[in-house]
Amino acid sequence: MLIAMAGLPGSGKSTIAEGIARALSAPVVSVDPVESAILQAGIDSDQPTGLAAYLVAETIADAVLRTGPAVIVDAVNAVSPARDQWVGLARRHRVEVRFVEVVCSDTELHRRRLEQRQRDLAHLVEPTWHAVEQSLEEYAPWSGEADAAPRIVLDTVAPLEQLVAEAVAFLRS
Repeated sequence: MLIAMAGLPGSGKSTIAEGIARALSAPVVSVDPVESAILQAGIDSDQPTGLAAYLVAETIADAVLRTGPAVIVDAVNAVSPARDQWVGLARRHRVEVRFVEVVCSDTELHRRRLEQRQRDLAHLVEPTWHAVEQSLEEYAPWSGEADAAPRIVLDTVAPLEQLVAEAVAFLRS
């Protein structure tokens, strides 16, 4: 199974992905550390490093699916082409794809989480709240092939343990 996370920066995707990974013993392939490594390698930030990170994550997830039963991809997946990328990868491996979309309905909580998070990702600038607001405007409605895939939406105002349990139940159903 290919589990694709989706949601704005700071919404709680990575935290939930880690909980799912522990529950299902599945590896997580996260786009942000990949992009950080690309930048650390000296690729200029004016290059399409975000796209490159998605392609590298797809390559890693592809390798994992060749030898394992499941992989979790942790990425914003804000637009249809990004979401459809995972649908295509799952199709090539003849495995199911399921999306776990993460939102935070409490704007102040979301902003606080974003501003307080400290990830040790060299060369990757943390998005500002203004950038997240702009991302929200660009966050495309679900359409294309990904729209037909099973999806659960989790609101991170709920306790983490509850959210992970809901996600795992959805993924096992």
